[in-house]
Amino acid sequence: MITIIKSVVLIITSILVLLSAIGILRFKDDVDRVLYARIHILGVADIACIIALLALETPLLAVLYFILAPFAAHAIANAYFYGEENHD
Repeated sequence: MITIIKSVVLIITSILVLLSAIGILRFKDDVDRVLYARIHILGVADIACIIALLALETPLLAVLYFILAPFAAHAIANAYFYGEENHD
């Protein structure tokens, strides 16, 4: 029974990751501030990965991913905002 529940959770999380990948590909580069929208969509994939790690019984790795993923997203957004390239 536990194996079936884990399998269902992993299938649901894989669907969430696929949907977020489709969402990232649908955004065109000519949209203003597209990077922020893409980072927002990747939050769905982050949560799906955390749920998958919990289903695979690796809670320490899930907690580490839960802590480090927002820092990485913030660093990317900050580098984009303060970068040398003109974004207008």
